[in-house]
Amino acid sequence: MNISPNQFSAVKALVVGDVMLDRYWFGTVDRVSPEAPVPVLAVKSEESRAGGAANVAHNLLSLGAQCELLSVIGDDDAGREIRSIIQHYGATTSLIVDQGINTIVKLRMVAQNQQLLRADFDEKPSDEVLAQCLEGFASSVKTADVVVLSDYGKGGLTHVATMVELAKAQNVPVIIDPKGNDYSRYRGATLITPNMKEFEAVAGVCHSESDFAERAQALRAELELEYLLVTRSEKGMSLFCADGRQVDSPATALEVYDVSGAGDTVISLMALATVSELSEKDKLTLANTVAGIVVGKLGTAVATIDEVITKLTS
Repeated sequence: MNISPNQFSAVKALVVGDVMLDRYWFGTVDRVSPEAPVPVLAVKSEESRAGGAANVAHNLLSLGAQCELLSVIGDDDAGREIRSIIQHYGATTSLIVDQGINTIVKLRMVAQNQQLLRADFDEKPSDEVLAQCLEGFASSVKTADVVVLSDYGKGGLTHVATMVELAKAQNVPVIIDPKGNDYSRYRGATLITPNMKEFEAVAGVCHSESDFAERAQALRAELELEYLLVTRSEKGMSLFCADGRQVDSPATALEVYDVSGAGDTVISLMALATVSELSEKDKLTLANTVAGIVVGKLGTAVATIDEVITKLTS
């Protein structure tokens, strides 16, 4: 398969969902606390990265696409930092400030490249601000080529069913990274991308490959999806199509270093591939390629179009 550095440059993606700031404290552990049986992290450096839907936007931009990010942040330093980071990468930002909440933050403490602890700071946006988001979506979807809905279960996609309907009315494909056990609100989407654990939580535990295929096609049909993509860790990915076909692709990662944000990378690639003239097999090959790149990096990461081309040709 041959792809160019400008493969996706004409694609305009609209990303909506839960944005968060991924903070990292890097350091060393040389002793145990005298106050409790826990390690003491001597912090040497700090780093902030775009997380959640903001990481999806970063991935789309790194793959060469154009991107608008629509979401909610708090009136705080973390929200301003997210805006600054993602604008630096080249995204158009439509980040609505909710004065009543703090921006979602995930703080990871890392020593010797091993995560010791993660602390989450979550708050759900107000109904009024979520209504503003829906209004913004109704306007922005009219100029989008593809919509990516990044659901982290933090409340940013409360109106996801309406968003799917609005996008379908504009004939814009909708790609969703789902969360929770109620997939009925994703009905009518073009593609959803649960991992195997998420899939079995909704469709039931699979006891064989044939059982898995039967349950997957049943779920795809029930939700009126064009495609259902299940990511299966070491087993790669399986794509289930509306015409009854199942397309499988093996995993390509040589070494798994950190799976943080790998789902963001996969959904970004599948969104771009959906509006490109690629076969289902090529779509999965590319998705596995980008996944293999990001799991080889520490923390929330992205795959660049140059890295993809290099891996495909190596």
